[in-house]
Amino acid sequence: MLDERKVRLMTSLAMYEQGQGKEDFKVSEYYRKDYTGMHILFSIFWTTVGYACIAGLVVLSGLKYFMENMSVKLFVTIGIAAVVGYLAVVIIYAVITSHIYNKKHKDARQRVKRYNHNLTKLLKMYEKENK
Repeated sequence: MLDERKVRLMTSLAMYEQGQGKEDFKVSEYYRKDYTGMHILFSIFWTTVGYACIAGLVVLSGLKYFMENMSVKLFVTIGIAAVVGYLAVVIIYAVITSHIYNKKHKDARQRVKRYNHNLTKLLKMYEKENK
């Protein structure tokens, strides 16, 4: 005879495995620091690429002004502003990325723990049935 509780539990476990579980299992394979650190590195890389593209466009759009007013003081000022701006953007993106991926890892680990708990519960139901 079918036990309705077991069927419900197996159905919810199977739905989790086929849906959100795929991503959660991948995320939970990493330590939180490793997972977050990897995504921070990706964020820094893509922020650098984006900042370089925007800086290149700004330089190209103001090239006539730069050529007319060439001086060492102007280039030092612009260089310092560009470096400070870059560092500020990278730090902001790194902090945001860290927060997002720490939360994502924590939530995934909690769902995987709940999945494992339900799996253990199902195993106990089978053991109880076989006695």
